[in-house]
Amino acid sequence: MAQTEDFAQASPEVARPRGGGWPAAVAVAGATFTVVTSEMLPVGLLTPLGEELGVSEGTAGLTLTLTGLVAAVSAPLLTPSLGRFDRRPVLCGLMAVLIAGNLLAAWSPHFAVMMTARVLVGVGMGGVWALAAGLAVRLVPGRSVGPATSLIFSGIAVASVLGVPAGTYIGELGNWRTAFVTVAGLALLVLVALAVLLPRLPAEREVRLGGVLRLAGEPRVATGLGVVALLVTGHFAAYTYIRPALEEISDASAPVIGTLLLVYGVAGVLGNFASGAAAARSPRGALVAIGLVLAATVTLMPLVGGSVVTAAVLLAIWGLSYGGVSVATQTWLLAAAPEAREAASALFVGVFNGSIALGALLGGQAADGFGVEAVLYLGAALAAGGLAVTALGRAPSEGAR
Repeated sequence: MAQTEDFAQASPEVARPRGGGWPAAVAVAGATFTVVTSEMLPVGLLTPLGEELGVSEGTAGLTLTLTGLVAAVSAPLLTPSLGRFDRRPVLCGLMAVLIAGNLLAAWSPHFAVMMTARVLVGVGMGGVWALAAGLAVRLVPGRSVGPATSLIFSGIAVASVLGVPAGTYIGELGNWRTAFVTVAGLALLVLVALAVLLPRLPAEREVRLGGVLRLAGEPRVATGLGVVALLVTGHFAAYTYIRPALEEISDASAPVIGTLLLVYGVAGVLGNFASGAAAARSPRGALVAIGLVLAATVTLMPLVGGSVVTAAVLLAIWGLSYGGVSVATQTWLLAAAPEAREAASALFVGVFNGSIALGALLGGQAADGFGVEAVLYLGAALAAGGLAVTALGRAPSEGAR
């Protein structure tokens, strides 16, 4: 109980609503969508980006690895360090950092400049995602906190599945630099919306770093973080290199790949909302189903994905399963630590983004060393590990309320 009391005193989430309402919640959802889209953007652009900057596809994948690592570190550190400041200007400042990162990426004449740009994107993303988690309770009345929280996190889920195909299409219409400029423009619009629609949000309590770290040792939280690590690492080990994989396995052209990724994205959005409802009833049950389908689908891609039609079907199933990962694992963690939601969200963001970075790194090593088919088998094995941890580990009995 002492640990619970520590978090209750430290968490800012008991703050009463200060206004803003649903328009403000929509603006925050726009922010989470934009930061995650910025992170995911290179996935659909690896081939042309690598060719122009003179690096291999595996090396180009480091643009995702570095961003994930920076976000993983910045999320749990920024939450306690910025907890004393008004969150409206903080969020606007973080969006400005994101804009600068995307514009620098669009200009990059060399790969080193691109990597610098991706550091800025990681800082902006990690901070926005972590801080957004605790805002619903301060924007809407108590009866609307649950739906508003779901709305804010839907920006993350939708970006996770639509950001890649969107970037691919923009890159085909213009080039990969156009995609980064477009997302910078979107970030500017969101910054203005946050500045106009958010009320003043002064911090009323401080989240201590020690409390965040202690929460990670709670068995149900630790299990949830382990599931996040395995499923997300496995997904991004494979999905970061989906474009070269489709080019090799299915002999798909760039326009066809854009269409296939759109199929994946639409299926992922559907999977997000379906899994959210299922996770509210049973986080373990939802994640067992997700892990099983994800592992099976990724395994089958190099085996039977030789035709575009079969690849499309497999990508749709892949999207349905992975589309539910973020909402189901977030539901698990919030149910495991209802008295410390912001601290749990900071841990979630750190592990999620660290796993994106690790997945992209492992996938790059596998792609460069063994070929792109190897990344799919690696992803499937890690997803199977996530399934095992989900089934055997400590879990909350019901979803977050």
